[in-house]
Amino acid sequence: MRTTANHPLLDLPPLTPERFASIERGVAELLGTRADVVVTQGEALLPLEGCIRSGARPGSTALNVVTGPYGTTFGNWLRDCGAEVVDLAVPFDTAVSAEQVAEALAARPEIDFVSLVHAEAATGNTNPVAEIGEAVRAHGALFMLDAVASVGAEPLLPDAWGVDLCVIGAQKAMGGPAGVSAVSVSERAWERFAANPAAPRRSYLSLLDWKERWIDGGRKALLHAPAQLEMLALEACLERITTEGLPALMRRHTAAATATRAGAAALAGLAPYVGDVRAAAPVATTLRVDAGLDASALVAKALAGAPGAPLVAGGGALATSMIRVNHYGPDASLAAVLASLTALAGALATPSEEALATATAAWESALTA
Repeated sequence: MRTTANHPLLDLPPLTPERFASIERGVAELLGTRADVVVTQGEALLPLEGCIRSGARPGSTALNVVTGPYGTTFGNWLRDCGAEVVDLAVPFDTAVSAEQVAEALAARPEIDFVSLVHAEAATGNTNPVAEIGEAVRAHGALFMLDAVASVGAEPLLPDAWGVDLCVIGAQKAMGGPAGVSAVSVSERAWERFAANPAAPRRSYLSLLDWKERWIDGGRKALLHAPAQLEMLALEACLERITTEGLPALMRRHTAAATATRAGAAALAGLAPYVGDVRAAAPVATTLRVDAGLDASALVAKALAGAPGAPLVAGGGALATSMIRVNHYGPDASLAAVLASLTALAGALATPSEEALATATAAWESALTA
């Protein structure tokens, strides 16, 4: 009889509750949080929607900050829950300010929920969460933060910043899997969820199920069979970050962003999409193409010559005008930055030497700053 050989990705021992809990602790250490952490078994949209459907309900009023496409999604979910939504939208090539948030809160004292994206990889901006958190805390609203693109790339301090719900995913700066995510939940958030009769129960979206059956039960019995490969990959990802050191990981992302921005400025036909470098995210750099050029066509041409370059055209209405360089995770490297610039120079039919030299100098300067 023919036997099947063991396969390292298939023939795995069960993931025990103890190991699952240890991975949760690793996420909590990464976030520097003392709040409960729930590792959710899906892409980060799962806990993001779960947070909104648990925290919003008819009669509540939410301030939804829109600095990119995910803010639009959050607003739709909030409205689906019956909440009145106040959208604070700013141009996608900038960041929202704490003053704008404070003014919006002052104008509507009844606001009890605030949703914000930390860094928008799709548009290349990042928002000043520490200052915004002060305004939200003074107002007393529950604060939900999408930190999927920022975790590992820039400082993220949910406890110090007054973030009640901090959602992360491992697939960007952390260099991990896309199919698992996590959320830290403050005591205030748990109380809000428990008081909401519309909060999901007996549902894949239910965070309260995890609270009552997993956390309050002493983390002894998992709710369902865990996504084992993704959990093991998340564990390996956390171990790799510990080995490199979080400060070093963030420096690497800052250096990649600095080098990309500097090198692209030396290429004819391109300019930073986010004008103010203080509002530019370290996880990805977005570039505006000159009038008469088509971003999608340029990216296609660049990738034809360099298939592995981390380049993508903007989404939706930005498809013809914006290029995104995704220098996160393993691609937060000088080699990936230089490969992207070389590919773009080839697509633009412009010399690359000055851009590559400028990028290299900026990378080295950023790493030693």
